[in-house]
Amino acid sequence: MGAPTTKQTGDAAEDRALRHLQNAGLRLVTRNYRTPGRGGGEIDLIMRDRDGTEVFVEVRARQGSGHGGAAASISPVKRRRIVLAARHYLMRLPVMPPCRFDVVVIDAGAIEWLRAAFDAS
Repeated sequence: MGAPTTKQTGDAAEDRALRHLQNAGLRLVTRNYRTPGRGGGEIDLIMRDRDGTEVFVEVRARQGSGHGGAAASISPVKRRRIVLAARHYLMRLPVMPPCRFDVVVIDAGAIEWLRAAFDAS
């Protein structure tokens, strides 16, 4: 069969992150939310915490921890695109909920959930 594609590997990481967050009590709102047009952003998972907070989750996986690991791969440009996509998503809601940006990193098989990993500024 060969090695899995990058998309298959990414989907598997998102599946694992989703299970981890659901086991912690978060509820899935939507997956792979994209803004229209070129240069837009994508949010891997949009979850709702028990207190009603909308949680925008970026999932990053790396086989090893070289080059700073998975968390270090989220550049300022990537963060801006996630924030752009979150703002686009929130504009559709009738009431602005509390929000935060989390990251789930999977480095060499170990999973770590970084709550409030960055902000919208």
